[in-house]
Amino acid sequence: MPYWLDNPAEPPAEAALRGDRQADLLIVGGGFTGLWAAIQAKEQMPELEVVLIEAGRVAHGASGRAGGIISTSVMHGLPNAVRVFPNDIAELERFGHLNLDGFEASLERYGIDADIEWNGEMTVAVDPAHLGQLREDHELHTHHGHDVQLLDRQQTLEQLASPLFAGALWSRNRSGIVHPAKLAWGLKRAALSLGVRIHEHTPLEAIRDEGDTVLASTPEGSIRAPRVLFGSGTAKVGIADINRRVLQVRDHVLATEPLSEAQLALIGWKNRQGVYDTRTQLNYFRLTKDNRIIFGGLVSYHFDGNPQPAQDARHDTYTRLAQAFFRTFPQLAGLRFSHAWGGPIDYCSRGSVFAKRYLGGKGVFVAGYTGFGVAASRFGAFMGLNILFDRDSPERRLDIARQSPTYIPPEPVRWLAAKITFHAFDGADAEGGWKRAWIRGIKAMGFPM
Repeated sequence: MPYWLDNPAEPPAEAALRGDRQADLLIVGGGFTGLWAAIQAKEQMPELEVVLIEAGRVAHGASGRAGGIISTSVMHGLPNAVRVFPNDIAELERFGHLNLDGFEASLERYGIDADIEWNGEMTVAVDPAHLGQLREDHELHTHHGHDVQLLDRQQTLEQLASPLFAGALWSRNRSGIVHPAKLAWGLKRAALSLGVRIHEHTPLEAIRDEGDTVLASTPEGSIRAPRVLFGSGTAKVGIADINRRVLQVRDHVLATEPLSEAQLALIGWKNRQGVYDTRTQLNYFRLTKDNRIIFGGLVSYHFDGNPQPAQDARHDTYTRLAQAFFRTFPQLAGLRFSHAWGGPIDYCSRGSVFAKRYLGGKGVFVAGYTGFGVAASRFGAFMGLNILFDRDSPERRLDIARQSPTYIPPEPVRWLAAKITFHAFDGADAEGGWKRAWIRGIKAMGFPM
């Protein structure tokens, strides 16, 4: 079970849908995107009858399994934004800041306590050869007005001690860490307080375009609505085009037992930043409120996007991740892990959220965060609602709203290419050769790495 979900603060489940209902807006998915869409829809149009259905429990999908690092960017970071949308950077940066303004204001308005710490995020170089890229990223972030500091090895070790770190880039530009399940549960309570009807344990079984409305069928009922927003990430909803654009990859995560004061002193981490390293098969790590370390990585793919792969339950999966943990923090030898889990990431070729119309314009699917959706999901929901209700809003004039990610090849080519790619990930840094060449080729095709 994810550490985040192993918590008595989880609110009781809302009743499953039974019978036939009508709504002005149907939202499919009880993760961050769906919850933010429900809240913003009711704030903007209080008269709407909004119904949200969730296949399981709110936050039990990708949202409650995330690392919980908050980034300013609505993209997969600023370098990716420059790569994909070079003509829209100023506006995307502005939307990133506006999004966090709204994010913070909503948490204050609805009294959501999600253990947020605004201490920044840090990218650490695990090889001196990676320092050049950090210098380039420092110049890029500085050019766009970010509060960033380039750290040498000693300065990095003063922030977080590891024998692997050769330097770091510390972004203090309104980023930090959050308890993702507490955030989702707080958003659920906020949505309910606004009058949103939420039905958990209500999977979508079929969706049908009926002209002026859409009919959504569930195991014990149905909902008819003139508009539907899909915030269901990698879950299949019966629209083939979506599955061609989104790849479900699996991320794996460990949570340690709480560190003692003596153990914490061994690694420092006095500013408690969220951290990414520069490995091709990257790891990320952050502290929790009670000083556990959340350590994630080891991305994989399973045929046809299997949402419950056997690998998630295999001991050797987490043994490999634990080995990476102790290579990073050998001074914590003997520290035990309390939780281990896997979770889905909705990966797309451009590495950023997209919102695309379906069902004759009555449906919009919002997905593709590629691991950066904790805060960007609010923007994704905002953009999706504006497209769904055909509002003339500034972000709709940008390519992020007007373009969709490219198709990803179907199975079995998808599975084979993913297997080769993730095998290359594991050895590209240490071995080079064909593995590094393969990764360069994937990057050249436009996929974020």
